[in-house]
Amino acid sequence: MKDTVGFNTKILHTLTSYGQREILPPISQVSAFSYESMEELEKVFAHKSMGYAYTRIGNPTLAAFEQKVNRLEGGIGAISASSGMAAISSAILNVCESGDEIVVSRGLYGGTIDLFHDLEKLGIHTVCARNINDRDELEGLITDRTKLVFSELISNPSLMVLDIPEVAKTAHAHNIPLFVDSTTATPYLAAPLSFGADIVIHSTSKYINGGGNSIGGIIVDGGRFVWDFEKHKALAEFKKYGKMAFLLRLRTDLWENLGGCMSPMNAYLSYIGAETLGLRMERICQNADRLAHALDEEEGITVSYLTLSSHPCHEYVDKLLKGLGGGILSFRTGSKERAFKIINALKYGLIASNIGDLRTLVIHPASTLYIHSGKEETEAAGVFDDTVRVSVGIEDPEDLINDFREAVKAADSE
Repeated sequence: MKDTVGFNTKILHTLTSYGQREILPPISQVSAFSYESMEELEKVFAHKSMGYAYTRIGNPTLAAFEQKVNRLEGGIGAISASSGMAAISSAILNVCESGDEIVVSRGLYGGTIDLFHDLEKLGIHTVCARNINDRDELEGLITDRTKLVFSELISNPSLMVLDIPEVAKTAHAHNIPLFVDSTTATPYLAAPLSFGADIVIHSTSKYINGGGNSIGGIIVDGGRFVWDFEKHKALAEFKKYGKMAFLLRLRTDLWENLGGCMSPMNAYLSYIGAETLGLRMERICQNADRLAHALDEEEGITVSYLTLSSHPCHEYVDKLLKGLGGGILSFRTGSKERAFKIINALKYGLIASNIGDLRTLVIHPASTLYIHSGKEETEAAGVFDDTVRVSVGIEDPEDLINDFREAVKAADSE
């Protein structure tokens, strides 16, 4: 059934299974759950009865958070993870085996690039598309061994946007699912499943949590992809579950065995943080737009932000992102030395490696996030020696703009 209520109403009034009268889920900060009889516990372990046995396998606080995010994304189910990287790796390993291939977009987050290098050691080969939105190129990269297409919806920090409807159409023509990392877009800007994506992944450490107080990730299954169990052999044992095969294998097999579960406390903190996602993103996007346009007027500064007409993906702002540009912008300064001086001169832009916080966070990505990546991978991500990445917060916009203007002035006066 289609949701007819607004985003903020939906996020505050999601029906969850955690309790009777509490307006927030209790924190089930326990390792295991006791039962009246061994017969009851046996049924839970055999998946013949609902219940919780061990937090690595399931926990009511995690379930409440999963249900909230699942409703926002419009999926058939969600599974939380200990981090965004745990979510990506679990989702991919859930359908891939040694000898399989995945097609990925350029310009991915540095940590994701490092993960794909590790997957190569497990026999899962990564094929990188120079322009994943180019249908002919994508068609040419797909082989009989390709098991999925993976891309970020908005890459970080190059802000290249995935044309979900077109890429999904190409992937589905080859009976391949489209996995989308929507961390930087958030459910507020876009609903990837409604555009044709099959699996949506978030690092909840970022915007969904919003407060910078917990690490986590989540995987949401749209439930519309028709799995070919001859092609996706990793799911073959779960064939009888049909459209639920992906979630059930993930929950009862791979996720459980790898042990990448989210902690109950982090699930609780993320649950609380998610309730203000709509309000935060509205303010963050407004601030980012104003800051981008202000910096664009500064001499010797080249700004990359989606609402600027100069950005190559500007057309997707209205097509996929509700007219909003998100909370990340970057700018080039002309030299690494000048970039460092500007960063160091900021009062309100905190030097930190996270994004999606309430506070504005600034970093020099070439020296940090992409320190292990090669030159080609780094530049494909829109990262150069003079690049500064800004994760815009909810401060008063005038203060942010003045802070960055003064930092540029201070850097240039030295």
